[in-house]
Amino acid sequence: MQPVTQISVLGFLRWLEATQVGVFVSQSPWGFPAMEMLHVTAIAVLFGMITIVDLRLLGLASAGRGIRDLCREVLPVAWGAFAVAAVTGSLMFVSQPVKYYGNDAFRLKIALLILAAVNMLGFQFVTLRGVSTWDRDTTVPLAGKLAGAVSLLCWIAIVASARWIAYFML
Repeated sequence: MQPVTQISVLGFLRWLEATQVGVFVSQSPWGFPAMEMLHVTAIAVLFGMITIVDLRLLGLASAGRGIRDLCREVLPVAWGAFAVAAVTGSLMFVSQPVKYYGNDAFRLKIALLILAAVNMLGFQFVTLRGVSTWDRDTTVPLAGKLAGAVSLLCWIAIVASARWIAYFML
């Protein structure tokens, strides 16, 4: 016998899968492929924008650029790409939520996304507060370098785990 929470979660996921949106994305000849194409494109743009900032934090690129200027230029594009990735990813999830729920690679991807978000929030609200003292220097403080390294590793792992999702679908 399954715990009550397990039954209610699976019941909700089955309901979600049976919605018009879930059925459309899963059964339309172009619904899922279109969402996947947009999702992969958005992730590529997001990963590229984040990598620019992370490499600057690590001192491996854009050494002559200020962190604030760089963030001001690339983060709006990153947030736009993230919005597209979140919407298209949610639509793909709705097409088979029960299968995704039981998929270890999907769960790993979500956990890594949460870790990346916590890292970003820590950088934004703690490390970046003192940016005026190191904005234009090529030497970024250890906290900034650590945030860049964790972010880069998270996003590489997010892309890898996302790729593995198809191989773990039951």
